[in-house]
Amino acid sequence: MSDATIEVLGLRKRFGRTLAVDDLSFTVEPGTVTGFVGPNGAGKSTTMRALLGLDAPDEGEALIGGRPYHALRTPLLEVGALLDAAALHPARRGRDHLRWLAHSHGLPGRRVNEVLDQVGMESAARRRAGGYSLGMRQRLGIAAALLGDPPVLLLDEPVNGLDPEGIQWIRGLLRHLAAEGRAILVSSHLMSELEDTADHLVVIGRGRLIADTAVADLLAAASGDRVRLRTDARTQAMELLAREGATVAVSDRDTLTVDGLPTRRIVELLNASDIAFTEVGAHRATLEEAYMELTRNAVEFTSTPSADNGEVAQ
Repeated sequence: MSDATIEVLGLRKRFGRTLAVDDLSFTVEPGTVTGFVGPNGAGKSTTMRALLGLDAPDEGEALIGGRPYHALRTPLLEVGALLDAAALHPARRGRDHLRWLAHSHGLPGRRVNEVLDQVGMESAARRRAGGYSLGMRQRLGIAAALLGDPPVLLLDEPVNGLDPEGIQWIRGLLRHLAAEGRAILVSSHLMSELEDTADHLVVIGRGRLIADTAVADLLAAASGDRVRLRTDARTQAMELLAREGATVAVSDRDTLTVDGLPTRRIVELLNASDIAFTEVGAHRATLEEAYMELTRNAVEFTSTPSADNGEVAQ
């Protein structure tokens, strides 16, 4: 799949006085699942629409396999997309929806059966789309994206509406498709799903690039040298470690994150003060924690955390 590349090069798009995307550049390489994330209003949807020829850039380029979407001779065979699972005629049967798409691109009827089987929709294919649940519409939308067996996939919130079995299924599907050499760009608000699925992460905020990095590298940087401490004596432990120069934050009811002291010193201090604990070890940041830190200054609307969840001692 030599043309399996997604490129955004110096992309800029304005809607009236709003600069939705501002000089954005990144590349999605073949064989990778790349998470595309950012706060609401960051420019993710505009970028994906530009890649699919739905929004014309004011400056820069959005390319699929080195070409803009309007230059693709057989779009369905070159890029598959899921932007809005609800964009289905409610009276049309699922199988007929796919048949219409296949016919419009000269694909054989057997391909419809193959993708229905791939997404687990065979039993519901004769039902009208108006009676589908959101999860079923998601599966049908993914089937449509896969119909032309394209080397590039653009998926917006693909796990939305899926049950736990469906989420596990799509994780495996995306990993399998990437292993075949496809370039996959997944926009999502669920960091936990991307942590288990994505190889790479592109983070944007207010239309600009914040980070373009491997997920493993981002998690390692976010974890740092912090220590995870579990204790029922939370307040006493916080006061003790803060007096020794540590920065201590509450991460759960009985869990603290300690920065500024090594594990051995923390254990020595707790033992010397007879403060019981059940766990001390290296803190491993979640993708959500890393993302929140990256986008802290790029969020347009924020809420104030409660003191219990955000308590910090220094």
